[in-house]
Amino acid sequence: MRRRSRTPAAPLAQRDGIDPVRVRLPADPEGAWATIGDHLLGRFAGAIGAERVEAMLREGRFVDSDGALSGAEAYRAGAFVWFHREFAPEVPVPFEVGIVYRDERIVIADKPHFLAVTPRGRHITETAVARLRRDLGLPSLQPAHRLDRLTAGLALFVVRPEDRGAYQNLFSGRRVRKEYEAVAAYDPGVELPVTVRSRIVKERGVIAAREEAGEPNAESRVELAERRGTLGRYRLLPTTGRTHQLRVHMHRLGLPILHDPVYPVVLPEPEPELFERPLQLLARVLEFTDPVDGRARRFESGLRLGEWPDSQTSDQ
Repeated sequence: MRRRSRTPAAPLAQRDGIDPVRVRLPADPEGAWATIGDHLLGRFAGAIGAERVEAMLREGRFVDSDGALSGAEAYRAGAFVWFHREFAPEVPVPFEVGIVYRDERIVIADKPHFLAVTPRGRHITETAVARLRRDLGLPSLQPAHRLDRLTAGLALFVVRPEDRGAYQNLFSGRRVRKEYEAVAAYDPGVELPVTVRSRIVKERGVIAAREEAGEPNAESRVELAERRGTLGRYRLLPTTGRTHQLRVHMHRLGLPILHDPVYPVVLPEPEPELFERPLQLLARVLEFTDPVDGRARRFESGLRLGEWPDSQTSDQ
């Protein structure tokens, strides 16, 4: 059996906590590209313009394992080229990422509202993983699971690449107990506690997920923890982890989470983003058996939902 060649390490360091882009030069049976520069122009000119690609080559922005490329090098199918993207300006999220726990294998972070976990779309450097890599000096740090950008609370990151699969498997195998807290309207007509099961579908490029007929793929238990007048504080216990699951299930009960800009109605995103009305949803507790050392682990967020302040300080 033929072994796949090992990808060489990137010759470029991270920039602002973001890895360089890696390009593997494809096979060229027709001989379309005499030089590496020919391929890079054909590949990227449509996105950023031929002049910008040529400028990046002049500035030595494209590199291989031996150093900067001029573009005149003979084309070599299978070779690797790296470069850093130019990031569009991002609105800074004015809240810190808290550290709940850290050891040689994992970091448990308290992510604020509005901060994405990983780079995607127009959120690149203003993400939790980029900030933590920079602030903690951990360039290999990676998240073990997802947490929605608008949701605050606990997120688990893995320090070493060799450990990442073990912690990811905890979440994919549903061996993590997750407890969320939400603030929503109180309705005496909604009988709680209740377990909500439905089939949730989230299409790429569509903001809102939807429920449809078919075998359920999402399950959440909803409990009323406390009531204050017209508002309730709810304990949400998801068994599965579909995108927007808790928000969809609360909306289904007629209890949309306070300040949700998608359920029940998709609102236009303000420019610049308004940080005064965070979604009132918090990932409060993570519990699991550590897959490496077998220890029982329990972590609790230090954040608080602003619409349900207690005797301690509010989260924001």
